Amino acid sequence: MSRKPELMSPAGDRACMRAAIENGADSIYFGLERFNARMRAENFTMAELPEIMADLHARGVKGYVTFNVLVFAHELREARELLEACIRAGVDAVIVQDPGMVRLARALSPDLPIHASTQMTVTGPEGVHFAEELGCDLVVLARETSIPELDKLRTQHPDLKMPLEMFVHGALCVAYSGQCLTSESLGGRSANRGECAQACRMPYELVADGKPVDLGDRHYLLSPQDLAGVEAIPDLIRLGISCLKIEGRLKAPEYVANITRLYRKAIDEAWEKHTVTLTEEDRYSMEMGFSRGLYPGWFHGVNHQELAHARFAKKRGVFLGSIASVGHDHFC
Repeated sequence: MSRKPELMSPAGDRACMRAAIENGADSIYFGLERFNARMRAENFTMAELPEIMADLHARGVKGYVTFNVLVFAHELREARELLEACIRAGVDAVIVQDPGMVRLARALSPDLPIHASTQMTVTGPEGVHFAEELGCDLVVLARETSIPELDKLRTQHPDLKMPLEMFVHGALCVAYSGQCLTSESLGGRSANRGECAQACRMPYELVADGKPVDLGDRHYLLSPQDLAGVEAIPDLIRLGISCLKIEGRLKAPEYVANITRLYRKAIDEAWEKHTVTLTEEDRYSMEMGFSRGLYPGWFHGVNHQELAHARFAKKRGVFLGSIASVGHDHFC
């Protein structure tokens, strides 16, 4: 019998943390001042970590610290200090990309739970076994993993006992998460160091055989729509996914509150009734929270033409109408 999956929400600051807790998150994930993939977020400090964990545990909420970047050799002392602070504060897990950091964390503590980050790009049994051998306690699967691939993983590899986690909502990366080098190549800001410049959200031209291709209103060729996997929740529960995760450590508290509330409702309904009812009001709330367009991502397989419609790359608001004409001091 599967266990009811945990709902994990993002917290880029204190306000987002409160929004997640008040709207039904079972756990939150957040970064500290170093070594996390969202350095543009407000984040938290090692000094306040004990207080944060005490507050979360008093509310029955778990706290996971993101350590999801690559670490250079000259940074090992600082990395060790951060991991030791996590151990002392009683964090419920660290979420790690760098295999070397997994080994360091496990050497520092045999008991500290370690989650293999989605930036490890685990999509199959080999990756799960690798993470287990490193010393991880849970694997966050790559967002490119489909429901059929998950089904195959479960049916053909029943020996895999490692708990699995998946993202169900939020921004998507045009590359395998954690493997994009475009930002660093174009602007010297590495996505693997928490400084992604979102090169995929920029407009591009398409040239084929030396000639520009007329794209009409499609200019954002590398910009995926946002993941909205709420309707996949019954399948994810059936396949034993232990935690469902919402992306958004750079998002506002209103987004965290809105999306957490909707997924709390969906998980509870799917657990009781094996189905999810997504009303027009629910979809509208999702779109208003933050949306570049909502799409089920790779849950149903690969369809790049639908995933990246290429017409816009930023959040859209409410449709009010079309401008028919513009005058000197008016438009209609």
